[in-house]
Amino acid sequence: MDLARELAPPEMEMVVAPLGSPEFEKALPEADFLVGFGSRAIDAGLYRRASRLKLLQLLSAGYDTIDIEAARQAGIPVCNNGGANSTAVAEHAILLMLAACRRLVWQHQSVAAGRWRGNDLAGTKLYELRDKTLGIVGLGAIGKKVARLANAFGMDVQYYDIRRVSEAEEDALAVRFRLLGEILANADIVSLHVPLTPATRHMIGAAELARMKPTAYLINTCRGPVVDEPALAAALAEGRIAGAGLDVFDQEPPPADNPLFRLNNVVLTPHFAGPTWDNQQARFRNAFDNCQRVARGERPLWVIPELAG
Repeated sequence: MDLARELAPPEMEMVVAPLGSPEFEKALPEADFLVGFGSRAIDAGLYRRASRLKLLQLLSAGYDTIDIEAARQAGIPVCNNGGANSTAVAEHAILLMLAACRRLVWQHQSVAAGRWRGNDLAGTKLYELRDKTLGIVGLGAIGKKVARLANAFGMDVQYYDIRRVSEAEEDALAVRFRLLGEILANADIVSLHVPLTPATRHMIGAAELARMKPTAYLINTCRGPVVDEPALAAALAEGRIAGAGLDVFDQEPPPADNPLFRLNNVVLTPHFAGPTWDNQQARFRNAFDNCQRVARGERPLWVIPELAG
């Protein structure tokens, strides 16, 4: 909040209050802009109480907790964070690829337990990223940055997205379009970068996992429910894919009995790919810039696709 106060436009009064608190409800009728994270509580009733509201500005990239229909009916544009965390998430995706392929957690545990090289040097299979085929599912701001980083590692990058980029942009990014089925069948690593929508929920299920190579890895830094988690746990436990790196889960925080916790071919992080200290300023800078644009009568940037019209 100190960063927010430092960057807040001086011509605007900023009220900091938890969603639903008395302070929040008191400020709501006079609020022109609502800046924060998505919540199911931002519904039609809230929009009715916020009669002056002109913009719902998110500090996050994801918007799966937003009541899109309520915003549409109220005529309120909803904007995400303008890619403020795209570098962080892209780096984290590469981190998970390296950690999974080089069995980083297992190596750390072996050294800490006094087993130096795990007492199984002959049976240990560690892999490089160079010359591996990376399949990116979702070539948005984050997917494009993952592609650029993967190029630096010497990977062959393919992508699938319902919105294809031009051939010139493919050339600039050194990527090539493939159908989702081709990505699953051919990639050594599949990295997911799609928003959670009805169309993407469980888009990677048992059938899709069965199409992947037994030597392939799955990386998920977007949203947990994009993957059928029980199907993934079964595929990992049975060795039908080599491993996974996951920053997101079907239920967050995951329950203590989550079967993924018992597997040694998965690397887990706590939905922490996006929030770095480096990008906190960018989140607020983008948010306040959008508020000022709307205050000037201009169209906001980064309106979510479902409300772009």
